[in-house]
Amino acid sequence: MKVYDFIIVLKSNQHRLVDTISRMMLLISIAVFSYTLSLGTTMKQTVLLSLLIAGMLAWWYRCYRKQKKGEMPFYRLGLLMATCGWLILSGYDHWITILYFVAVLAEKQVKFPQEIAFDEEGLLFNSLPKKRYPWSAITNVIIKDGMLTIDFANNKLFQKEIDNPGNGKEDQEFNEFCRARLAAVSADFAKA
Repeated sequence: MKVYDFIIVLKSNQHRLVDTISRMMLLISIAVFSYTLSLGTTMKQTVLLSLLIAGMLAWWYRCYRKQKKGEMPFYRLGLLMATCGWLILSGYDHWITILYFVAVLAEKQVKFPQEIAFDEEGLLFNSLPKKRYPWSAITNVIIKDGMLTIDFANNKLFQKEIDNPGNGKEDQEFNEFCRARLAAVSADFAKA
């Protein structure tokens, strides 16, 4: 496993939207499954759908409690139960089952905090897919007032608020590291 000199975690505000979508998907599933039970189904479907509804409600409540404690809730298990319910109901039309399964797979990745790692070789954006940039592709990197700014050589500018702004000493140490790396790349380029 590679060790990086600095890892900067960026602030993300997407969690509320993702949680709202997950709750809406669970609500739709619970409503449709309950309606299906009221129409009358086979004994096997009645038992399975009832268990899935109870499981989804219990998981939703667990996520609610986690959120009240200030922790990040993950609705994946509830969405997986909903996926199973849609698989039971869908027969041969599986598009909604696939949609729910994609939501199960995507939730953790979407909620994963965006990180940028810095080392002697360059910087790495921890995204899907990962993006690596050598120091030669960068003209300036700085943290100031809780904001990370990366100026790319192709005139692209990246600017985001960082999650936990450090004290002035940590920011200064980071800025000096980046300045030294960029100066070393400039010196190597001048020699060539």
